[in-house]
Amino acid sequence: MAEGVLGKLFDLTGRVAIVTGGSRGLGLQIATALAEYGATLALVARKQADLDAAVAQFGGKATGFAADLGTPEAAAELTARVLDRFGRIDILVNNAGAVWGAPAEDYPIEGWNKVIDLNVTGLFLLTQAVARTAFLPRGKGAVVNVASIEGLLGHHPDRLGTIAYNTAKGAVINMTRALAAEWGPRNIRVNALAPGFFPSKMTAATLDAHGAEMLRQTPLGKLGGETDLMGAALLLASDAGGHITGQTLVVDGGATII
Repeated sequence: MAEGVLGKLFDLTGRVAIVTGGSRGLGLQIATALAEYGATLALVARKQADLDAAVAQFGGKATGFAADLGTPEAAAELTARVLDRFGRIDILVNNAGAVWGAPAEDYPIEGWNKVIDLNVTGLFLLTQAVARTAFLPRGKGAVVNVASIEGLLGHHPDRLGTIAYNTAKGAVINMTRALAAEWGPRNIRVNALAPGFFPSKMTAATLDAHGAEMLRQTPLGKLGGETDLMGAALLLASDAGGHITGQTLVVDGGATII
């Protein structure tokens, strides 16, 4: 780790970070960056086997917490378990999410509810629980919400519709602003990342069908890679981003600028 002023600003030694959806994909990438700079990890996912495999990669710096954040009681229970295990929470990364594809005119209510319950309601309830019991009493905390460029754009008409996902990610972006404004005077920072397309289980079908076209429409000419979200997440989670709040940092290779 770098020494000097910048090294200290990025240093997360002694801090505890919850990373939801932390067993794979973007969540695991973010967790890896936070752990490398000293954070102790509370990784959250629904499937215990996936958690166990992820935790094993961190050599004792991570603990797995199985939870379904799409259920309303999960947030308070998870927060209590993490506080009981570590005694503190310093960083919350809200990465867990779901998607459901269907044309808007045929979109099923079960798909809408699944996406909104996890991506919006579950995210808020966990943020509320962590703020209430950890951040606000201590007078410091950092929230990093993982939104998406799908929350900034209309969905491309040639691709299968994802109206609930687009709606949810747009809500996350404005929830980020609203919470940052309300909690800023109490030293709680709330920011969002808006990734473009990264290869993952969630994006596999879209990339199989439209990947070549997406590359042509991306100025940097590539999809998100295995380290491309690390630096942005570390900035927003650490004291290096101490004067940044209410912002959405787009990480998409330039796809949204043309």
